[in-house]
Amino acid sequence: MEDALTVRRVDRLGVVLVAGGALALTWMPFIIVKANRIAAGKPQLLTQLIAQPSAICLLVLLIAAALAALFLHNQFIRLGIATLAITVLIVTLGLVSTAATPTGSTVARITPGGCFWVLLAVVGLMISDALVKLRLTPWLRVAALALYAVLLFAILRSGLLDNLSIMKEYANNADKFWREALGHVFLSLGSVAIAIVLALPLGIFCFWQPRLRAVVLRALSLVQTIPSLALFGILMLPLGYIAAHVPFAADIGVKGIGVAPALVALVIYSLLPIVANTVVGLTGVDPSVRDSAAGMGLTRRQILTGVDLPLAFPVILTGIRIVLVQAIGLVTVAALIGGGGFGLFIFQGIGQTANDLVLLGAVPTVILAFSSAVILDAVIDSIRGQRT
Repeated sequence: MEDALTVRRVDRLGVVLVAGGALALTWMPFIIVKANRIAAGKPQLLTQLIAQPSAICLLVLLIAAALAALFLHNQFIRLGIATLAITVLIVTLGLVSTAATPTGSTVARITPGGCFWVLLAVVGLMISDALVKLRLTPWLRVAALALYAVLLFAILRSGLLDNLSIMKEYANNADKFWREALGHVFLSLGSVAIAIVLALPLGIFCFWQPRLRAVVLRALSLVQTIPSLALFGILMLPLGYIAAHVPFAADIGVKGIGVAPALVALVIYSLLPIVANTVVGLTGVDPSVRDSAAGMGLTRRQILTGVDLPLAFPVILTGIRIVLVQAIGLVTVAALIGGGGFGLFIFQGIGQTANDLVLLGAVPTVILAFSSAVILDAVIDSIRGQRT
Protein backbone atom coordinates (compact mmCIF):
# COMPACT_ATOMS: atom_id res chain seq x y z
CA MET A 1 0.00 0.00 0.00
CA GLU A 2 2.82 2.35 0.82
CA ASP A 3 4.40 1.71 -2.59
CA ALA A 4 1.10 2.46 -4.30
CA LEU A 5 0.84 5.85 -2.64
CA THR A 6 4.48 6.86 -2.57
CA VAL A 7 5.29 10.31 -3.84
CA ARG A 8 8.35 11.45 -5.68
CA ARG A 9 10.03 14.63 -6.76
CA VAL A 10 7.90 17.03 -8.75
CA ASP A 11 7.21 15.67 -12.22
CA ARG A 12 8.42 18.14 -14.86
CA LEU A 13 5.68 17.29 -17.33
CA GLY A 14 3.21 17.61 -14.47
CA VAL A 15 4.44 21.14 -13.77
CA VAL A 16 3.78 22.15 -17.38
CA LEU A 17 0.34 20.53 -17.41
CA VAL A 18 -0.72 22.02 -14.09
CA ALA A 19 0.53 25.47 -15.09
CA GLY A 20 -1.40 25.31 -18.36
CA GLY A 21 -4.56 24.16 -16.62
CA ALA A 22 -4.27 26.84 -13.93
CA LEU A 23 -3.84 29.61 -16.50
CA ALA A 24 -6.84 28.32 -18.44
CA LEU A 25 -9.00 28.28 -15.31
CA THR A 26 -7.94 31.82 -14.45
CA TRP A 27 -8.14 33.58 -17.80
CA MET A 28 -10.25 31.55 -20.23
CA PRO A 29 -14.04 31.04 -20.34
CA PHE A 30 -15.41 27.58 -19.69
CA ILE A 31 -18.50 28.20 -21.82
CA ILE A 32 -19.66 30.95 -24.14
CA VAL A 33 -23.38 31.75 -24.18
CA LYS A 34 -24.68 33.12 -27.49
CA ALA A 35 -28.13 34.35 -28.46
CA ASN A 36 -27.82 32.51 -31.79
CA ARG A 37 -25.24 30.59 -33.80
CA ILE A 38 -23.40 33.67 -35.17
CA ALA A 39 -23.95 36.25 -32.43
CA ALA A 40 -21.15 37.44 -30.17
CA GLY A 41 -21.15 35.38 -27.00
CA LYS A 42 -20.98 36.09 -23.29
CA PRO A 43 -18.00 34.22 -21.78
CA GLN A 44 -18.33 32.55 -18.38
CA LEU A 45 -15.40 31.32 -16.31
CA LEU A 46 -15.67 28.02 -14.47
CA THR A 47 -15.36 29.94 -11.21
CA GLN A 48 -18.48 31.90 -12.16
CA LEU A 49 -20.39 28.61 -12.36
CA ILE A 50 -19.33 27.51 -8.90
CA ALA A 51 -22.93 27.58 -7.64
CA GLN A 52 -23.58 24.41 -9.63
CA PRO A 53 -22.64 21.13 -7.88
CA SER A 54 -21.05 19.70 -11.03
CA ALA A 55 -18.66 22.66 -11.25
CA ILE A 56 -17.61 22.17 -7.62
CA CYS A 57 -17.06 18.45 -8.22
CA LEU A 58 -14.99 19.23 -11.31
CA LEU A 59 -12.77 21.71 -9.45
CA VAL A 60 -12.14 19.16 -6.69
CA LEU A 61 -11.19 16.50 -9.25
CA LEU A 62 -8.95 18.93 -11.13
CA ILE A 63 -7.09 19.69 -7.89
CA ALA A 64 -6.71 15.95 -7.27
CA ALA A 65 -5.49 15.44 -10.84
CA ALA A 66 -2.99 18.30 -10.43
CA LEU A 67 -1.56 16.78 -7.24
CA ALA A 68 -1.38 13.36 -8.90
CA ALA A 69 0.39 14.82 -11.96
CA LEU A 70 2.93 16.57 -9.75
CA PHE A 71 3.68 14.03 -7.04
CA LEU A 72 2.00 10.63 -7.38
CA HIS A 73 4.20 7.72 -8.43
CA ASN A 74 1.63 4.98 -9.05
CA GLN A 75 0.57 5.19 -12.70
CA PHE A 76 -2.63 3.18 -12.23
CA ILE A 77 -3.91 5.67 -9.66
CA ARG A 78 -2.86 8.62 -11.86
CA LEU A 79 -4.69 7.03 -14.78
CA GLY A 80 -7.81 6.45 -12.70
CA ILE A 81 -7.89 10.02 -11.37
CA ALA A 82 -7.30 11.48 -14.85
CA THR A 83 -9.99 9.27 -16.40
CA LEU A 84 -12.49 10.32 -13.74
CA ALA A 85 -11.48 13.96 -14.24
CA ILE A 86 -11.96 13.90 -18.01
CA THR A 87 -15.34 12.18 -17.61
CA VAL A 88 -16.55 14.76 -15.09
CA LEU A 89 -15.13 17.54 -17.29
CA ILE A 90 -17.30 16.49 -20.24
CA VAL A 91 -20.35 15.80 -18.05
CA THR A 92 -19.98 19.20 -16.35
CA LEU A 93 -19.85 20.88 -19.75
CA GLY A 94 -23.18 19.26 -20.60
CA LEU A 95 -24.81 20.16 -17.28
CA VAL A 96 -23.72 23.80 -17.25
CA SER A 97 -24.72 24.21 -20.91
CA THR A 98 -28.19 22.89 -20.08
CA ALA A 99 -28.45 25.29 -17.12
CA ALA A 100 -27.29 28.23 -19.26
CA THR A 101 -29.77 27.57 -22.09
CA PRO A 102 -32.87 29.80 -21.78
CA THR A 103 -36.04 27.77 -21.25
CA GLY A 104 -37.86 27.10 -24.50
CA SER A 105 -35.14 28.68 -26.65
CA THR A 106 -34.33 26.95 -29.92
CA VAL A 107 -31.82 29.49 -31.24
CA ALA A 108 -29.55 30.02 -28.22
CA ARG A 109 -26.12 28.42 -28.54
CA ILE A 110 -23.70 27.27 -25.84
CA THR A 111 -20.12 26.82 -27.05
CA PRO A 112 -17.23 25.25 -25.12
CA GLY A 113 -14.73 27.96 -24.22
CA GLY A 114 -10.96 27.92 -24.33
CA CYS A 115 -10.76 26.70 -20.72
CA PHE A 116 -12.61 23.50 -21.61
CA TRP A 117 -10.37 22.72 -24.57
CA VAL A 118 -7.17 23.40 -22.62
CA LEU A 119 -8.33 21.27 -19.68
CA LEU A 120 -9.34 18.51 -22.10
CA ALA A 121 -5.86 18.59 -23.65
CA VAL A 122 -4.13 18.73 -20.25
CA VAL A 123 -6.03 15.80 -18.76
CA GLY A 124 -5.74 13.89 -22.05
CA LEU A 125 -1.95 14.32 -21.98
CA MET A 126 -1.93 13.13 -18.38
CA ILE A 127 -3.80 9.98 -19.46
CA SER A 128 -1.42 9.45 -22.39
CA ASP A 129 1.62 9.88 -20.14
CA ALA A 130 0.26 7.34 -17.65
CA LEU A 131 -0.51 4.83 -20.40
CA VAL A 132 2.99 5.19 -21.86
CA LYS A 133 4.65 4.71 -18.48
CA LEU A 134 2.52 1.64 -17.80
CA ARG A 135 4.10 0.10 -20.92
CA LEU A 136 0.95 -1.63 -22.01
CA THR A 137 1.13 -4.28 -24.69
CA PRO A 138 0.12 -3.07 -28.17
CA TRP A 139 -3.35 -4.57 -28.08
CA LEU A 140 -3.99 -3.36 -24.54
CA ARG A 141 -3.41 0.17 -25.92
CA VAL A 142 -6.05 -0.50 -28.56
CA ALA A 143 -8.34 -1.84 -25.84
CA ALA A 144 -7.79 1.37 -23.84
CA LEU A 145 -8.67 3.42 -26.93
CA ALA A 146 -11.85 1.36 -27.38
CA LEU A 147 -12.74 1.84 -23.72
CA TYR A 148 -12.47 5.62 -23.95
CA ALA A 149 -14.45 5.56 -27.21
CA VAL A 150 -17.23 3.60 -25.48
CA LEU A 151 -17.18 6.10 -22.61
CA LEU A 152 -17.54 9.02 -25.02
CA PHE A 153 -20.30 7.24 -26.93
CA ALA A 154 -22.19 6.60 -23.68
CA ILE A 155 -22.02 10.28 -22.74
CA LEU A 156 -23.20 11.34 -26.19
CA ARG A 157 -26.08 8.83 -26.13
CA SER A 158 -27.14 9.99 -22.67
CA GLY A 159 -28.21 13.37 -24.06
CA LEU A 160 -26.12 15.33 -21.55
CA LEU A 161 -24.45 17.29 -24.34
CA ASP A 162 -27.54 17.93 -26.45
CA ASN A 163 -27.68 21.63 -25.52
CA LEU A 164 -24.18 22.27 -26.83
CA SER A 165 -24.05 24.17 -30.09
CA ILE A 166 -21.95 21.49 -31.80
CA MET A 167 -24.60 18.87 -30.98
CA LYS A 168 -27.34 21.12 -32.35
CA GLU A 169 -25.31 21.51 -35.53
CA TYR A 170 -25.05 17.73 -35.67
CA ALA A 171 -28.81 17.34 -35.18
CA ASN A 172 -29.41 19.71 -38.11
CA ASN A 173 -26.93 17.85 -40.32
CA ALA A 174 -27.15 14.26 -39.09
CA ASP A 175 -27.79 12.59 -42.45
CA LYS A 176 -25.21 14.72 -44.22
CA PHE A 177 -22.71 14.13 -41.40
CA TRP A 178 -22.68 10.35 -41.82
CA ARG A 179 -22.67 10.62 -45.60
CA GLU A 180 -19.63 12.89 -45.50
CA ALA A 181 -18.03 10.67 -42.83
CA LEU A 182 -18.22 7.70 -45.21
CA GLY A 183 -16.84 9.87 -47.99
CA HIS A 184 -13.96 10.99 -45.76
CA VAL A 185 -13.07 7.41 -44.85
CA PHE A 186 -13.42 6.26 -48.47
CA LEU A 187 -11.10 8.97 -49.79
CA SER A 188 -8.54 8.41 -47.03
CA LEU A 189 -8.40 4.61 -47.20
CA GLY A 190 -8.88 4.50 -50.98
CA SER A 191 -5.99 6.86 -51.68
CA VAL A 192 -3.72 4.98 -49.28
CA ALA A 193 -4.65 1.61 -50.83
CA ILE A 194 -3.88 2.87 -54.34
CA ALA A 195 -0.64 4.44 -53.11
CA ILE A 196 0.47 1.13 -51.58
CA VAL A 197 -0.16 -0.69 -54.88
CA LEU A 198 1.94 1.89 -56.75
CA ALA A 199 4.61 2.76 -54.18
CA LEU A 200 5.56 -0.69 -52.94
CA PRO A 201 6.81 -1.96 -56.36
CA LEU A 202 8.43 1.43 -56.96
CA GLY A 203 10.25 1.19 -53.63
CA ILE A 204 11.45 -2.33 -54.45
CA PHE A 205 12.67 -1.13 -57.84
CA CYS A 206 14.53 1.78 -56.20
CA PHE A 207 16.17 -0.68 -53.79
CA TRP A 208 17.29 -2.88 -56.68
CA GLN A 209 18.46 0.09 -58.80
CA PRO A 210 20.46 2.48 -56.55
CA ARG A 211 21.31 4.76 -59.47
CA LEU A 212 17.66 5.62 -60.00
CA ARG A 213 16.83 5.78 -56.29
CA ALA A 214 17.99 9.37 -55.81
CA VAL A 215 16.15 10.55 -58.93
CA VAL A 216 12.85 8.97 -57.90
CA LEU A 217 13.04 10.13 -54.29
CA ARG A 218 13.95 13.68 -55.32
CA ALA A 219 11.08 13.82 -57.77
CA LEU A 220 8.62 12.61 -55.12
CA SER A 221 10.12 15.05 -52.60
CA LEU A 222 9.54 17.87 -55.06
CA VAL A 223 5.86 16.95 -55.27
CA GLN A 224 5.64 17.17 -51.48
CA THR A 225 6.69 20.84 -51.64
CA ILE A 226 3.58 21.76 -53.66
CA PRO A 227 0.81 23.07 -51.36
CA SER A 228 -2.16 20.72 -51.31
CA LEU A 229 -4.66 23.29 -52.55
CA ALA A 230 -2.34 24.24 -55.43
CA LEU A 231 -2.00 20.58 -56.44
CA PHE A 232 -5.78 20.16 -56.37
CA GLY A 233 -6.05 23.18 -58.66
CA ILE A 234 -3.33 21.95 -61.02
CA LEU A 235 -5.11 18.61 -61.46
CA MET A 236 -8.48 20.19 -62.26
CA LEU A 237 -7.42 21.23 -65.78
CA PRO A 238 -6.09 17.89 -67.13
CA LEU A 239 -8.84 15.86 -65.48
CA GLY A 240 -11.46 18.25 -66.83
CA TYR A 241 -9.97 17.87 -70.31
CA ILE A 242 -10.00 14.07 -70.01
CA ALA A 243 -13.63 14.11 -68.86
CA ALA A 244 -14.61 16.28 -71.83
CA HIS A 245 -12.83 14.18 -74.46
CA VAL A 246 -13.00 10.63 -73.08
CA PRO A 247 -16.63 9.54 -72.57
CA PHE A 248 -15.67 6.46 -70.57
CA ALA A 249 -13.71 8.60 -68.08
CA ALA A 250 -16.72 10.84 -67.56
CA ASP A 251 -18.96 7.79 -67.12
CA ILE A 252 -16.84 6.45 -64.24
CA GLY A 253 -16.84 9.81 -62.47
CA VAL A 254 -13.63 11.49 -63.65
CA LYS A 255 -14.23 15.25 -63.57
CA GLY A 256 -12.28 18.46 -63.13
CA ILE A 257 -13.76 18.86 -59.67
CA GLY A 258 -14.97 16.41 -57.07
CA VAL A 259 -13.54 13.12 -55.90
CA ALA A 260 -11.28 12.44 -58.91
CA PRO A 261 -8.74 15.28 -58.50
CA ALA A 262 -8.84 14.82 -54.73
CA LEU A 263 -8.07 11.10 -55.03
CA VAL A 264 -5.25 11.64 -57.54
CA ALA A 265 -3.66 14.37 -55.40
CA LEU A 266 -3.87 12.27 -52.25
CA VAL A 267 -2.26 9.30 -54.02
CA ILE A 268 0.57 11.51 -55.28
CA TYR A 269 1.17 12.91 -51.79
CA SER A 270 1.18 9.38 -50.35
CA LEU A 271 3.90 7.97 -52.59
CA LEU A 272 7.02 9.42 -50.96
CA PRO A 273 6.66 8.06 -47.39
CA ILE A 274 5.84 4.54 -48.61
CA VAL A 275 8.59 4.46 -51.25
CA ALA A 276 11.18 5.90 -48.85
CA ASN A 277 10.25 3.52 -46.02
CA THR A 278 10.27 0.56 -48.39
CA VAL A 279 13.82 1.43 -49.45
CA VAL A 280 14.91 1.98 -45.84
CA GLY A 281 13.27 -1.26 -44.68
CA LEU A 282 14.83 -3.37 -47.42
CA THR A 283 18.23 -1.73 -46.95
CA GLY A 284 18.05 -2.53 -43.24
CA VAL A 285 17.75 -6.28 -43.81
CA ASP A 286 20.92 -8.03 -42.68
CA PRO A 287 22.87 -8.98 -45.86
CA SER A 288 23.97 -12.25 -44.20
CA VAL A 289 20.33 -13.34 -43.99
CA ARG A 290 19.88 -12.62 -47.67
CA ASP A 291 23.13 -14.47 -48.50
CA SER A 292 22.01 -17.48 -46.47
CA ALA A 293 18.73 -17.58 -48.38
CA ALA A 294 20.61 -17.38 -51.69
CA GLY A 295 22.90 -20.16 -50.53
CA MET A 296 19.86 -22.36 -49.92
CA GLY A 297 18.95 -21.96 -53.59
CA LEU A 298 16.17 -19.36 -53.30
CA THR A 299 15.59 -17.18 -56.34
CA ARG A 300 15.63 -13.39 -56.21
CA ARG A 301 11.84 -13.27 -56.14
CA GLN A 302 11.67 -15.89 -53.39
CA ILE A 303 14.20 -13.94 -51.31
CA LEU A 304 12.15 -10.79 -51.79
CA THR A 305 8.83 -12.33 -50.78
CA GLY A 306 10.13 -14.77 -48.18
CA VAL A 307 12.92 -12.79 -46.52
CA ASP A 308 13.21 -9.12 -47.47
CA LEU A 309 9.58 -7.99 -47.34
CA PRO A 310 8.67 -9.82 -44.11
CA LEU A 311 11.72 -8.38 -42.32
CA ALA A 312 11.15 -4.89 -43.75
CA PHE A 313 7.39 -4.93 -43.13
CA PRO A 314 7.40 -2.98 -39.81
CA VAL A 315 9.35 -0.13 -41.42
CA ILE A 316 7.07 -0.16 -44.48
CA LEU A 317 4.02 -0.14 -42.22
CA THR A 318 5.42 2.92 -40.43
CA GLY A 319 5.37 4.74 -43.76
CA ILE A 320 1.79 3.62 -44.34
CA ARG A 321 0.86 4.96 -40.89
CA ILE A 322 2.34 8.36 -41.78
CA VAL A 323 0.47 8.36 -45.07
CA LEU A 324 -2.88 7.43 -43.55
CA VAL A 325 -2.77 10.15 -40.88
CA GLN A 326 -1.64 12.65 -43.54
CA ALA A 327 -4.45 11.61 -45.90
CA ILE A 328 -7.12 11.96 -43.19
CA GLY A 329 -6.00 15.55 -42.68
CA LEU A 330 -5.65 16.42 -46.37
CA VAL A 331 -9.13 15.15 -47.22
CA THR A 332 -10.52 18.13 -45.31
CA VAL A 333 -8.87 20.46 -47.82
CA ALA A 334 -10.32 18.42 -50.71
CA ALA A 335 -13.79 19.71 -49.74
CA LEU A 336 -12.86 22.99 -51.45
CA ILE A 337 -12.93 21.26 -54.85
CA GLY A 338 -16.01 19.16 -54.14
CA GLY A 339 -14.23 16.15 -52.66
CA GLY A 340 -16.59 16.04 -49.68
CA GLY A 341 -15.63 14.74 -46.26
CA PHE A 342 -15.58 16.52 -42.92
CA GLY A 343 -13.94 19.52 -44.57
CA LEU A 344 -17.35 20.39 -45.99
CA PHE A 345 -18.54 21.40 -42.50
CA ILE A 346 -15.30 23.25 -41.76
CA PHE A 347 -15.50 25.48 -44.81
CA GLN A 348 -19.25 25.96 -44.53
CA GLY A 349 -18.74 27.02 -40.94
CA ILE A 350 -16.02 29.48 -41.93
CA GLY A 351 -18.28 30.93 -44.64
CA GLN A 352 -21.22 31.28 -42.26
CA THR A 353 -19.10 32.48 -39.30
CA ALA A 354 -20.45 29.48 -37.38
CA ASN A 355 -17.58 28.19 -35.25
CA ASP A 356 -19.49 25.18 -33.99
CA LEU A 357 -20.11 24.00 -37.54
CA VAL A 358 -16.33 24.19 -37.99
CA LEU A 359 -15.94 22.02 -34.87
CA LEU A 360 -18.43 19.51 -36.28
CA GLY A 361 -15.91 18.84 -39.04
CA ALA A 362 -12.68 19.33 -37.13
CA VAL A 363 -13.33 17.22 -34.02
CA PRO A 364 -14.19 13.96 -35.89
CA THR A 365 -11.18 14.48 -38.16
CA VAL A 366 -8.84 14.70 -35.16
CA ILE A 367 -10.44 11.65 -33.52
CA LEU A 368 -10.19 9.63 -36.74
CA ALA A 369 -6.53 10.53 -37.28
CA PHE A 370 -5.60 9.85 -33.65
CA SER A 371 -7.41 6.49 -33.58
CA SER A 372 -5.77 5.40 -36.85
CA ALA A 373 -2.32 6.28 -35.50
CA VAL A 374 -2.87 4.35 -32.24
CA ILE A 375 -4.15 1.24 -34.03
CA LEU A 376 -1.34 1.17 -36.62
CA ASP A 377 1.27 1.84 -33.91
CA ALA A 378 -0.10 -1.17 -32.05
CA VAL A 379 0.16 -3.33 -35.17
CA ILE A 380 3.75 -2.21 -35.79
CA ASP A 381 4.82 -2.78 -32.18
CA SER A 382 3.09 -6.16 -32.14
CA ILE A 383 4.99 -7.33 -35.23
CA ARG A 384 8.29 -6.07 -33.85
CA GLY A 385 7.57 -7.71 -30.48
CA GLN A 386 7.02 -11.08 -32.12
CA ARG A 387 10.48 -10.93 -33.70
CA THR A 388 12.45 -9.99 -30.60
